[in-house]
Amino acid sequence: MTAVFVHGVPDSHHLWDLVIAELGTDDAVAVDLPGFGVPVPDGFTATKEEYADWLVAQVEAVGEPVDIVGHDWGSLLVQRLVSTRPELVRTWVAGGGPCDETYEWHDTAKIWQTAGDGEAFMETFTGDAIKAMAQVFNLPESYTEIAATLVDDRMKDCILRLYRSAVDVGKEWGPDLANAPSKALIIYGADDPFVPASFAQRAADASGGEALVLDGCGHWWPLERPGEVAAAIRDFWS
Repeated sequence: MTAVFVHGVPDSHHLWDLVIAELGTDDAVAVDLPGFGVPVPDGFTATKEEYADWLVAQVEAVGEPVDIVGHDWGSLLVQRLVSTRPELVRTWVAGGGPCDETYEWHDTAKIWQTAGDGEAFMETFTGDAIKAMAQVFNLPESYTEIAATLVDDRMKDCILRLYRSAVDVGKEWGPDLANAPSKALIIYGADDPFVPASFAQRAADASGGEALVLDGCGHWWPLERPGEVAAAIRDFWS
């Protein structure tokens, strides 16, 4: 059974390196969202709907139902996929990005969603800024060094376009989560500064799945707790 891993913002497929190594599976595919260290398709304007359609195409190409895992924006995209194309998945894991109409976007997201303010923010959003952020959140240096090299104008533009298309994503996508397969595991860090961990149980309740909240963990649980996350996913799959 193929496992597909989906990163968020401002990450890349390397977000999952430690988790996949702990899982020890040869059937893992970690994708790069268009614009995040890779080119964008012709005509791609980086809206949430285009990213959702892109992910559907990636999973369809596998040719069989997958086990899919998503973090941050990857979590939102996974929730959209399982809500609209449930036949494409066997199980799903998501966290750090709520598809919930009661969620209010965090302060940085609101800046990105505001014309002018978002562009001003991106002028200072550099590889050095990624390194500084990683120190604050105690992320592994091995990951940070890679992530810092991937920040470019293309990624910045995609981030702004994506967030501006998603002001009301919870209202637009959240109700459809009731259509998702119930074989779901929702993972959050108890100390996530961007999303209250209470959204883990809300997502589990909405989908009929189960919630896992990691004590003493922040937003980037794939990097902060790769061993614990891999063990939870392995148990869930079995």
